[in-house]
Amino acid sequence: MTITLKFGDKVTVADVRKLHDMEDVVFDREWFERVDERNGDMYYMFRDLAKSEADLEIIKSHHLRYDITRIPPGMLGLEFIKTVGHYHPQVPGTDVFYPEIYQVLEGSATYLLQKVEHGEEDIVLDVAVIKAEKGDLVLVPPGYGHVTINASEKTLEMANWVCRDFSSVYEPVKRYSGAAYFLLKDGFGKNPLYRDIPPIRYSKPLSFDKLGLVSGGNMYDLVHKAEKLRFLTAPQDFMGFLAGVL
Repeated sequence: MTITLKFGDKVTVADVRKLHDMEDVVFDREWFERVDERNGDMYYMFRDLAKSEADLEIIKSHHLRYDITRIPPGMLGLEFIKTVGHYHPQVPGTDVFYPEIYQVLEGSATYLLQKVEHGEEDIVLDVAVIKAEKGDLVLVPPGYGHVTINASEKTLEMANWVCRDFSSVYEPVKRYSGAAYFLLKDGFGKNPLYRDIPPIRYSKPLSFDKLGLVSGGNMYDLVHKAEKLRFLTAPQDFMGFLAGVL
């Protein structure tokens, strides 16, 4: 069945993550091997959204992209349903990695952010977990890979702003069969394929005033203040701000 989202005056067809797409990052291997049907839907991504053609031109001119992801509740065996997880590449000509910002639109989310040694991705330098509810903002700073988990009984819908000039990097997460921690029914468990995993630091969502938004507002409205999102496309100019979000 085709899953669509009407956003503004346009209907967008979802890019669907299937169970077989999760094979490399599932904690409960015994459960996965017992599943006969691996073509079931896991979550839905609606990419490059805009409420009008005029908005889309603004978004593109600022090298941005606005997406919405929908994650129904569920379990991957012993593990709560999650995204595959990915890292971002470096901004060309710099040693700074691209950031990303999320907002929970419906439901609740658990964001797991991890920083690893560049070139030795099994050495974990930092792990942060942010629990976010409807309206909350979560900023993934440069250099952090991230996984989004729906540990609730409701569908999670979240939006993100990100630079449109790069592709996400999935290979390191898949190489180590997921992030440094898995969120299981009885809490977080370490991934034994990583080395030197530090304890989890729990952090809070980003305050709205740092982006010039009214508390509880919709961050899509930044399309009309797109210059406030330049930290996503030129993070090397905003390291003071970005270094303080975790």
